[in-house]
Amino acid sequence: MKKLFFIPLLIALFSFHFATGQKSNIIKTNSGTIHYVTFGSGEPLLIINGGPGMNCNGFSSLATLLDDNFRVILYDQRGTGKSELTVVDSTTLSMDLLVEDLETLREHLRVEKWFVLGHSFGGFVAQHYASKHEKRLKGMILSGSGGIDLEIFSYLGANMHIRMSDLERDSLAYWNNKIRKGDTTYHAKYNAGKFRAPVYLYERKHIDRIAHRLTQANPEIGGLMFKDLSKNNYDWSISMSKLKTPVLIIQGQQDLVGSETAYKAHNIYKYSKLVLLNKCGHYGWLEQEEKYIREVKSFIDDLI
Repeated sequence: MKKLFFIPLLIALFSFHFATGQKSNIIKTNSGTIHYVTFGSGEPLLIINGGPGMNCNGFSSLATLLDDNFRVILYDQRGTGKSELTVVDSTTLSMDLLVEDLETLREHLRVEKWFVLGHSFGGFVAQHYASKHEKRLKGMILSGSGGIDLEIFSYLGANMHIRMSDLERDSLAYWNNKIRKGDTTYHAKYNAGKFRAPVYLYERKHIDRIAHRLTQANPEIGGLMFKDLSKNNYDWSISMSKLKTPVLIIQGQQDLVGSETAYKAHNIYKYSKLVLLNKCGHYGWLEQEEKYIREVKSFIDDLI
């Protein structure tokens, strides 16, 4: 399989309260910890970030765009950020275990039902969760999602290639080679990210932000998750065709994921709305903030 570059004992150990109203907590589990942050108040909205192998830090800006209306919950997926694992191997990293963590988090927060927004790889996680725990969902939002199955892996590499100049490809190869040889400094990771970042964007003004985000990836975690994806060849089309939960599919028209992926999911979900954002790549809230946030808020408001 080609790599995807989108590019639980319930004991709260501590809680920090910030001036912004954020609350950060850690839940102790049998396999380690789950770190999460909440923003605002109101209807609970869980955001599942992309990756795999990346923490939730890059999604705080999205959370703050929504926290005036909702109780937004971010969390570090197992083994990333402040969510620690006592053992890191194939026995502790799988889609099923990611879903177990979501149920642990939901029960800890005493949430009966919530809205779930899965971005990129997070869309895979959201759909896997929906296939097992639909009764816990009020609505699901698939944002720049990887799709209803793993077909994306057959064309994502080519989509990335054609979006890069010769200089960007050569420069990315140079910095990736340095990283493979042991240079794991922020400088090396940032430069690799800088030459990869444009493929995710319609406009180049967010390159620095995306490059910094890409430095946070954990290759070991990501690699183990890709193994699980490859081994199980996940396909949610049958289970999602039976889903009665409303779904919002929102994606940039210029997203490297490809609009055909969004259309395919839209055709399978019985109760779905598809929104394509023009002049927009992989991060709708960065490049089309007003329309992206309006669509997400409207979708949730109509269901409460």
